[in-house]
Amino acid sequence: MTQRNPNTQLPSVRVLVVDDDDACRRTLCRLLEARGYEPVEAENALVALRLLEKRSAEVLITDLCMPDMSGIDLIRRVKALDACLPCILITGRGSAESAVDALRAGAFWYLPKPFVGGIETLARLVERALDFRRLAIRRSRSEPASTPREKRIRGIGQMIGQSPQLGALRERIERVAPLDSTVLILGESGCGKELVARALHAKSARADGPFIAVNCGAIPEDLLESELFGHVRGAFTHATENREGRFAAADGGTLFLDEIGDMSPRFQVKMLRVLQSGDFQAVGSSKTQFSDVRIVSATHQNVKAAVAEGRLREDLYYRIAVIPLEVPALRERSGDIPLLVEHFTERFRHSSGREVAGLSQDALAALEGYAWPGNIRELENLVERLLVLSDGHEVGPDDLPHDLDSASAPRTENAGLGRFDFREAVGRFESDLILRALSEAKGNKSAAAASLGIKRTTLLDMIRRKRLDAGGVGASRPSIAISA
Repeated sequence: MTQRNPNTQLPSVRVLVVDDDDACRRTLCRLLEARGYEPVEAENALVALRLLEKRSAEVLITDLCMPDMSGIDLIRRVKALDACLPCILITGRGSAESAVDALRAGAFWYLPKPFVGGIETLARLVERALDFRRLAIRRSRSEPASTPREKRIRGIGQMIGQSPQLGALRERIERVAPLDSTVLILGESGCGKELVARALHAKSARADGPFIAVNCGAIPEDLLESELFGHVRGAFTHATENREGRFAAADGGTLFLDEIGDMSPRFQVKMLRVLQSGDFQAVGSSKTQFSDVRIVSATHQNVKAAVAEGRLREDLYYRIAVIPLEVPALRERSGDIPLLVEHFTERFRHSSGREVAGLSQDALAALEGYAWPGNIRELENLVERLLVLSDGHEVGPDDLPHDLDSASAPRTENAGLGRFDFREAVGRFESDLILRALSEAKGNKSAAAASLGIKRTTLLDMIRRKRLDAGGVGASRPSIAISA
């Protein structure tokens, strides 16, 4: 890791600090400036987004709880603008849920207040974030341009694993891909739903056409219509020129609507019309356009519950889910973890130009025993972090976060910045949810699994792995929280 010397003249590193607490924000900026950074203040998320539109930053530090937009929502928006920008979430009111949400949104790190180790902890974290940004940029620049055929091969190749669950999914993709029916891909966040969509496109007759992906959950409702259908000059403020939408751009190919369940009910009506008729109008235009696209959608939500609660229109659900595909969570195919780790390690060697020894067999065994709430995305991020910090030596069980597998390693107090302190809370939170579900179901594991939205076999595996006393569901349990 590169250590920054404040007395050395280096190109300025811009750090955007977002916090509605004026005193906290200004204190952080002063401390960062004293260490040679160029801090920029934003009193809320909207101001931060306007600043990023004018000039990018190298690191983003944001508070969690803000009035106009939460820090997690800000990270989602920022990642849609700049996937290489590392985002550090800080909070004095943390919880296990917010820790998991931050990870799934793409946060580089989740840091409760007050910082253990003071401002030096944050300073070291900013240095690590800069290392990751350099690697991410280098990786994106080193990827060669691909022909459509090469893209097809690469897209399918990313579905790594030999588990029966993944094999069954591959077989279904082979059967479904040649059809032009709409497909709804179901699965938890981070399990690889976009890779499935790309595989469907690659195996279809539209493979030489465009594949356009839109994250509906990362785009505000007032901008989503313009993003999908385009707009004409003067349609709204700042619409200075005509802009083609994603439907038009995907003509002859596949349009992938990720997190379609996050669309508002009002906008779902417009989507339903487009799917039924195939025509649409750009914002501010009366001209009808047509686009020949295959729609593939995805969501991490329980769609049946969303329909029952009115969050997802039933007619839209039946329109997008002619063929449903379910992607297994990583914990359901833990045997694929060694292959995935090998893939991520090799990719890191290529992008960084560094020789790394990888992970030991004992470390891999520990990874296979973890629940992975963030799925493959969490595994990928963890492997890269471990390799950056390994300094070339083999990563062993002692190098893993101490609470990654509570059954394989004793807890160490004051674990420090190098360990994911929030994962213990996440693991306990999962255990608490399982025990509560069993209690409400009076010990009926099938009913408990249904209430949690998981398979019974998955529930049994989690009970075994976490060594829970499924019979003592009425016992008192400690409260789950990340201390401020």
